[in-house]
Amino acid sequence: MSHDVDGHTGPSSRPPAVLFDVDGTLIDSNYLHVHAWRRAFAETGLSVESWRIHRSIGMDGKTLLGTLAGDAADEVQHQLKDLHDQYYRETTHLLKPLPGARELLRKVAELGLQVVLATSAPEHELAILREVLDSEDVISEVTSAEDVETAKPEPDIVQIALDRAGVDADTAVFVGDAVWDAKAARAAKVPSIGVRSGGVSQSELENAGAAIVFDNVQDLLDNLESTRIAALAPSHSGAPR
Repeated sequence: MSHDVDGHTGPSSRPPAVLFDVDGTLIDSNYLHVHAWRRAFAETGLSVESWRIHRSIGMDGKTLLGTLAGDAADEVQHQLKDLHDQYYRETTHLLKPLPGARELLRKVAELGLQVVLATSAPEHELAILREVLDSEDVISEVTSAEDVETAKPEPDIVQIALDRAGVDADTAVFVGDAVWDAKAARAAKVPSIGVRSGGVSQSELENAGAAIVFDNVQDLLDNLESTRIAALAPSHSGAPR
């Protein structure tokens, strides 16, 4: 469960943290979002190609709508958001953890590191994602879209995750699937690891700031010893990379 930050004595008082994006990183949800947005745009009479929607998944919701429907009136943008929520809820029975997601979170906790869900998902979506992930016993802290005015690619959500974990950028690493994750982490000066499970290429993730890229979190788990996650573990003797 999440803990309140009050009472922290400073960044050094708590173990290093691994910050995880959730959609497309731990849960196979990105293409459900694409489908929901595609239906929402079609219902409001806007023609937006699915690939353009996919390229925007992982952005802050307001930024996504501004990118894809920026000329639409405010009431249409509100309608789009409501329709997306409706159509996404209709498909949540299809949500599944990505391969290795639960096992990686447990391994991180076993290494003596904090597991932090640094997501910009709205609270109602996050509740569903956490139920699907079924790993509450190893999660230390959580963020959501309600914590910031503008989420990824702005660094605010990453900084809030650091603050809640009681660590600084030097004792953290971010794991995400989108260029917006890598950009947000880089802006917050947090090293990041990319995964391709959200449908973004290795080169794009690296260009956005990811230090290393894996196919998915199972691939990351299988190669954990070569990453900053292992280097941050209290028992590790080397300097974090």
